[in-house]
Amino acid sequence: MKKCNYCQIEKPSLKRPKTGKLCCVKCFIKYFEEEIHETIINYKFFTKGETVAIGISGGKDSTVLAHVINKLNISKNYGLNIQLVAIDEGIKGYRDGSIETIEKNAKLLNLPLIILSFKDLFGLTMDEIVPKCGLSNSCTYCGVFRRQALEKGAEMVKATKLITGHNADDIAETVLMNFLRGDFNRLPLSVNPIGGGNIPRVKPFKYTYEKEIVMYARYCKLDYFCSECTYAVGAYRGNVRSLIKDLELDRPQSLIDIIHSGEFFKIEENVKQRDCLKCVNCGSVCSNEKCKACLLLEKLNKENNINKPIGKEIKYQEMKNPEQ
Repeated sequence: MKKCNYCQIEKPSLKRPKTGKLCCVKCFIKYFEEEIHETIINYKFFTKGETVAIGISGGKDSTVLAHVINKLNISKNYGLNIQLVAIDEGIKGYRDGSIETIEKNAKLLNLPLIILSFKDLFGLTMDEIVPKCGLSNSCTYCGVFRRQALEKGAEMVKATKLITGHNADDIAETVLMNFLRGDFNRLPLSVNPIGGGNIPRVKPFKYTYEKEIVMYARYCKLDYFCSECTYAVGAYRGNVRSLIKDLELDRPQSLIDIIHSGEFFKIEENVKQRDCLKCVNCGSVCSNEKCKACLLLEKLNKENNINKPIGKEIKYQEMKNPEQ
């Protein structure tokens, strides 16, 4: 009878997509968490006593992220003050359902939560933005505004780090997308688990496979929202994702190979790098006079004859820690 490749005692319940090893559920959960802890330690993500914000959407990645970081914070004595930050983009039939899941998990983890909305922050919901920018541009607008909103939320809770649930699949897709578009300046940023910005973004799931995140959520019986965004149809990332999935069928190691390729990719010194500036409007770190979020917002404001700068008079929902 086959036995778990890790403990050599229990009967295996699964084959890990990342390593191909057979393992029991107990060992899978243990080593899944230990590998994430190893990434955190190797990259020196945290300092004891600091406040960190976890960007949570209610999906599998951020739900597992919040669960694992909270668990490791206790078991490994990180000494972190964890805050949850959620963004309501204003997509009827999609985001309203995930907000319920987010609030449920915040209570379960006993962690404080704030919810910021696109409407309060930018003056428009995604349902109002899409008819103006077009479905093909919806992911660009949403992605840029969402990143800005998460940073604003992290600033509000006085976090020194913003933790995101970007996994190995996401990072491999970004590396390949930047390569195919010839955007070589962004390649080093694609694989850096500590991103820039007013508040550093850290990615503990850099080497964590999406399939294993789903398996972890299932075995730990975590509740997450799994509906696809109604505006994500036809996004360029989806084509790149399909290509990588095809590569994985023949070689599961393809994900890590692509990430390592990005890590070892070096840009010649004579190639002009992007400048690191501060947006004249909102103060966010950017490579031009104005950040992408402000430029997109100005475009929308011009069409609607309004003038709402980012971050002015922000309203948000706050759910305190039940014990406070």
